Amino acid sequence: MNLSMTSYAILGLLAFDGESETKGLTGYELKQRADRTLRFYWTSPAMSQIYTELDKLLQGDLVHAVEQTEGRRTTRRFKISDEGRTQVERWLSAPVDDPFPVLKHPVALRLLMGRLTSTEHVQEMLDDYLERLAVQRKELEAVREMLGDVDELRYAARVADWGMSYYDSEKDIVERIRRDVEERG
Repeated sequence: MNLSMTSYAILGLLAFDGESETKGLTGYELKQRADRTLRFYWTSPAMSQIYTELDKLLQGDLVHAVEQTEGRRTTRRFKISDEGRTQVERWLSAPVDDPFPVLKHPVALRLLMGRLTSTEHVQEMLDDYLERLAVQRKELEAVREMLGDVDELRYAARVADWGMSYYDSEKDIVERIRRDVEERG
């Protein structure tokens, strides 16, 4: 079965829930989990995308769904299947085709065209980005603290550490560019 990266991300999120005694996760809970974790290093899928991928995974027997009815409302909860776990393990052991991410950086794109605006505007844009970067880093730091030193979460913690290092590096780069813009225009 040819799966998208979103499918693998969903299977991975479900795998974290796999050892627990819960009855699985709803699509909404998957979206919340994706928003809390994936958004720092991968695009967090839209709700419609999550449900589309879950339907594909169901058809491929990579997840199981259990329906729960409370009053008039029926909710489907999803759990990764043994075949789903096997599929993720195969994917993890396969070589990474293109290990370098495509950088889509709106601030870098605007900086590229900086000569078309004022130096002050470029400085304001970089200052704004530095402020937003600090907020993102702080949010990721809270995620890292939540992960703690739990052995089962050690790889997720490493990704959070990597992300914080990325934000620190990004801050250093932007501050250096900001100083250069201030000195040389």
